[in-house]
Amino acid sequence: MDLNSHNKLSLGGLLVTLGIIYGDIGTSPLYVMKAIVGNEKITEELAYGGFSCVFWTLAIITTFKYVYLALSVDNKGEGGIFALYALVRRYKTRWVIYPAIIGCGALIADGFITPPISVASAVEGLTGLKAFEGINTVPIVLVILVVLFVFQQFGTNVVGKTFGPIMLIWFGMIAYLGLLQIIKYPGVLKAFNPYYAINLVTNYRGELTHLHGFWLLGAVFLCTTGGEALYSDLGHCGRDNIRVSWIFVFIGLLMCYLGQAAYLMNHYNGKVFESDSVFYALMSPEFLPFGIAISTMAAIIASQALITGCFTLVNEAMKLKLWPNMKVSYPTQMKGQIYIPSINWFLMAGCIGIVLHFEKSSNMDAAYGLAIILNMLMTSLLMMHYFNMKRRSKLFIVSVGSILVVVEMAYMISNLRKFPHGGWVSILIAGILIFCLYIWYQARELRKTHSGFVDIKPYIPMLQAMIDDNTIPKEATNLVYMSMSDDEHNIDSNIIYSIFKKRPRRADIYWFVHVEIVDDPFVKSYRVSTLVPGKVFFVKLKFGFKVEHKVNLMFSKIVEDMQNSNEVDELSHYNSLRQYNLPADFKFILINSRVSVDELLSPVNQFIVRFYRILKKISLPTTEDFGLELSNTEVDTVPIKVGKKVIIDLKRVS
Repeated sequence: MDLNSHNKLSLGGLLVTLGIIYGDIGTSPLYVMKAIVGNEKITEELAYGGFSCVFWTLAIITTFKYVYLALSVDNKGEGGIFALYALVRRYKTRWVIYPAIIGCGALIADGFITPPISVASAVEGLTGLKAFEGINTVPIVLVILVVLFVFQQFGTNVVGKTFGPIMLIWFGMIAYLGLLQIIKYPGVLKAFNPYYAINLVTNYRGELTHLHGFWLLGAVFLCTTGGEALYSDLGHCGRDNIRVSWIFVFIGLLMCYLGQAAYLMNHYNGKVFESDSVFYALMSPEFLPFGIAISTMAAIIASQALITGCFTLVNEAMKLKLWPNMKVSYPTQMKGQIYIPSINWFLMAGCIGIVLHFEKSSNMDAAYGLAIILNMLMTSLLMMHYFNMKRRSKLFIVSVGSILVVVEMAYMISNLRKFPHGGWVSILIAGILIFCLYIWYQARELRKTHSGFVDIKPYIPMLQAMIDDNTIPKEATNLVYMSMSDDEHNIDSNIIYSIFKKRPRRADIYWFVHVEIVDDPFVKSYRVSTLVPGKVFFVKLKFGFKVEHKVNLMFSKIVEDMQNSNEVDELSHYNSLRQYNLPADFKFILINSRVSVDELLSPVNQFIVRFYRILKKISLPTTEDFGLELSNTEVDTVPIKVGKKVIIDLKRVS
């Protein structure tokens, strides 16, 4: 089986892509046009200008920036802001970490808003049916969200196969509904002219609310909020499948938006559109129940796109050591198909809170978009820096960068109007996440600055001498250290400290084991470097991303192989036990570095260290991450120096 077949251009791949990628951006017609026209009188200036803004936003941000530019900037097939950060950090530019942290916090914060507003917008269509008139839709929305999050554990491949056909029907349906209205009012085709977008933004002033057209960009921006999730999910579906399927999606979206503008001009010219949804107004009463059902299923997929994007983002952050370790599951055999339980339930709890707080989708509009535009700005910044490092022409970088920054800054400023009306919720969530990411990064930087790797060669004679020194009590026959170093010529300085500088840890055989996670899902291989024959070994274990981390079992197999080849003697080294052919004992040592108590830290560093310890407590224990048995594992705490040593003025007196 080709485990990466989902990345190849194929009809099956296109269908899976529709089911995974386009839910968020594909369901924006449910609420965008109503958010633009609000309670204003429908005029050509407003209806045509609204569609024109939507068209050029989808063309510039979604199509040009994400589908064309961003998808070409991948890190071994993976996308998203952390994949982009991993590319640009190679050029040793320190500031790039900050856009990555801000973008990550903003995208996850958006994950709290997208599922509630998408599902609520669809379900509220029920109020248009006589049988459900005046119904409270909040309980229905909550049930759908809970089922959606429970479904995540089965994997996005299952979701794609299930939802792909539904999204195919969805885009066909919205295109057909729009086409019917365009035929009735063909004059709306003039709205493709950018004049209408420019005129709306610069000259329009609401007749009833006196709202300037510029502030309507905050509503227009909602049409492209799924762009970042599209980029984050690159690893799930592949570049070609996304680009080809986008052509179909783009056409469907444009026809629907254009049809809504045509409907408003044909039926409400000079009047206020007072219903809750322009989208549902396109449907006949007979078609409405079917339309609501399809819309609700499409809204579920909208939530799915953001959720899988968050999983990918957090997984990349963990690999980059920018996020606390969490349990990651691989529900399918495909690379990129991941599930992070703690993030899943965290998002579910947040979404439930959003629904209970805002209740209606129209209220959620105010909280939507403010966080994600932060993410988009950070992606643009990192992308331009990447192109600069790749020595793309200055003209290209300046012209493209200027267009993206000007457009996105305009959306950023217009979205600030939402802050007091609910936008503060998403900014608060993003702020908390950004703060935690920053603390985690700074704490690890402190530790990395004052701990590292040392050449193992000078310590080999010391290890041999200690092995032969019977005056030192023996810690274990086999002492196994889990090493961060992937090079047999270097070893963690913390391991050296643990062996020699604390109570000496004497053993008959020393093992230094490094674990590497590779992209091939089922790889289970190892390589052994002999540093001292029969006495000191460096083992490099490779696990595929689908392989359960059972270092104990893997290591036992390695020892068995080496014993069969007479490289080690693994019968007990104690005479009383050896005569009964009992195996030798093993002890695993994990290193936990901690700031030395005699360090003089600045108040800022003190705070960073203390908050880091709190975050460390909620992360996945290292023993569980490596699959070690607690019965023969010890965590050794060693000090690191991150500040000035405290000097005590102490005098001896007679």
